[in-house]
Amino acid sequence: MSDATSGATTEGNAKQRSGWRFLRDLAIIVVAALIASFLVKTFLVRSFYIPSESMENTLLVGDRVLVNELVPGLVPLQRGDVVVFTDPGGWLGTGQGDDLIKRVIGLPGDRVSCCGSDGRLSVNGKAVDEPYVVREAGSDRVSGTDFDITVPKNHIWVMGDNRYDSADSRAHGSVPVDDVVGRAFITTWPVSRWTVLSRYGDEWDRVPDRATR
Repeated sequence: MSDATSGATTEGNAKQRSGWRFLRDLAIIVVAALIASFLVKTFLVRSFYIPSESMENTLLVGDRVLVNELVPGLVPLQRGDVVVFTDPGGWLGTGQGDDLIKRVIGLPGDRVSCCGSDGRLSVNGKAVDEPYVVREAGSDRVSGTDFDITVPKNHIWVMGDNRYDSADSRAHGSVPVDDVVGRAFITTWPVSRWTVLSRYGDEWDRVPDRATR
């Protein structure tokens, strides 16, 4: 009788210890997941809301995008990247927030000019096909204004995809690399708009680098 009772007690204690270990492990997993989520949100990835039409039709008003904040600190910027940056000063009016989103057209030292006889812009002498650009009705030009600039050191030249409704580097000049928050890489909201944001690397990677940046 005593042996049976002892056996039952031992088995009960073992089950209790096993239950506590399970709860302990579960708590560790939950805490680790929360910490990882906090670190990702705080230091690696952030969500941004699209407030204007300047990046249509790539991004529409009301879209939300995730931004990789490892760019450009650990991962270099590339031509064609869609980037979020802090207003360098004078880009946004009062009450319009602090951040903007545009596409990288020129890197430090690049010569960017527009428009050629075919309406395209050129970077370092290479004409670029830009299928994402919204053009003015009846025009094949990717910009309503001509320009020919060399991007200053530690700056980038950015333009909206909706070229005829975008106040970008053509109006405000180049953007300091230090003002770049990160690279937008995916549209997350609304669900019907979920998509990975392309930098059209097949086209942009054909642009030659300049000798010095």
